[in-house]
Amino acid sequence: MNEAFFADYKKFIVTPVGEMTNGNEVFDPKNYSSHYILTLSIYNSRLSNWRDASKYDIDVEKSIKTVLMEFNQKQYERYHLELLELDRFNNYFVLALSSKTKFETKEENDRISYVVDRMLTNPFYVGQGWFNLIGEKGRVERKLFCCSFMKYEIGNREHQKIDNNFENITELIPKNSEIKLIKIIK
Repeated sequence: MNEAFFADYKKFIVTPVGEMTNGNEVFDPKNYSSHYILTLSIYNSRLSNWRDASKYDIDVEKSIKTVLMEFNQKQYERYHLELLELDRFNNYFVLALSSKTKFETKEENDRISYVVDRMLTNPFYVGQGWFNLIGEKGRVERKLFCCSFMKYEIGNREHQKIDNNFENITELIPKNSEIKLIKIIK
């Protein structure tokens, strides 16, 4: 075969449509209809705080960022997740969930539970080895997270409390196309 035959092949490269964006688009909150602040903790945890995860050879921050990056690449047409808070001295972390479709009030709990239990649990449980962080009860039920959430509405400071897990969240301020959580604990 003549090597020069395919010399101009670069003119014929067409990137597949699904691969062009590949979920790496910049997060723009205006492109999403609903936003929620999720607080996740380990169900039946063997940890008192995130520092203890090093006993199980787990880098919690790296694991979370890896899973969120993969989630955002796969689900970029529907959802976006962003890590807002991870404190090594606590046993929970806070995420912002943005959805391109608006959740009806009646279905919020079911839809968010689906995202957490079906879409997030397996990548953490198996992919990142977080099954080591839960006790026997969690393994039997194959449940990794306890989750509470609150709807985030820009301009509305009267936030709806769900699951009664938040005592006092006074301000949620968007900055630079990011959702930041400012929490006051009394």
